[in-house]
Amino acid sequence: MSLSDPLSFFDVTGKVALITGASGAFGAVAAECLSGAGCKVVLAAGNATALAEVANRCKGETHQINARPDSEAACAEMVAQAVAAFGRLDILVVASGMNKVAKIDAMEPETFTDVMDANVTQSWLMARAATTQMQAQGEGGKIVLMSSARGLLGHPAGYTAYCASKAAVDGITKALGCELGPTGITVNAIAPTVFRSPLTAWMFEDTQEAKAVRGGFLTRVPKGRLGEPEDLAGPLLFLSSRASDFYTGHILYADGGYTAG
Repeated sequence: MSLSDPLSFFDVTGKVALITGASGAFGAVAAECLSGAGCKVVLAAGNATALAEVANRCKGETHQINARPDSEAACAEMVAQAVAAFGRLDILVVASGMNKVAKIDAMEPETFTDVMDANVTQSWLMARAATTQMQAQGEGGKIVLMSSARGLLGHPAGYTAYCASKAAVDGITKALGCELGPTGITVNAIAPTVFRSPLTAWMFEDTQEAKAVRGGFLTRVPKGRLGEPEDLAGPLLFLSSRASDFYTGHILYADGGYTAG
């Protein structure tokens, strides 16, 4: 790398990236962004039809895995398939997860456990499986987890499980950043606020309800708009490339300034 060629810092050509939750909103962004930047991408998701649609939008070489990271064995198998397909693993993006909203007196304990398992335990299991492979390769690596502005801020509308889970993801990011720093493996997280996805599409509509909700929310966003998928692509490429080699244990807020005020 040379300061006279700064774009080379972001070059991921030929790198192998494994993306869980690849059929979801952030997973699809990650798949298209990293494949477009020259990565060989291994796409994992539980919805085979949606997974195939994402794969069809990718450039270059892809490998599909119809599975979720819901057990130690499943996570190990995903990493094994990535290595079998492309010979190594350089980048892990954990884009899988869930949210179930309910006030605390209406939320079943099983619901809380489900959200924590999907967002926290599965992130930890995938990071663990990827770390084993990256350490065996001995050349470092990039792990990117999916957090949220809700890991830092609360929410009054029944988000106890989600907020707790994303705060835990932040903790994993910081702890692994410290633990794995000497190995050359960086661990960081992207923490967006509301961005356009199938689940939030209604907030972008030209209806009275959407305008009211959006208007109230935007009073807290200095940029004055909700997020778009491409707002996540730049941070992801940065955290997946050599440009972020000195960044680890970092939570990157893709939130238009929401958490700054």
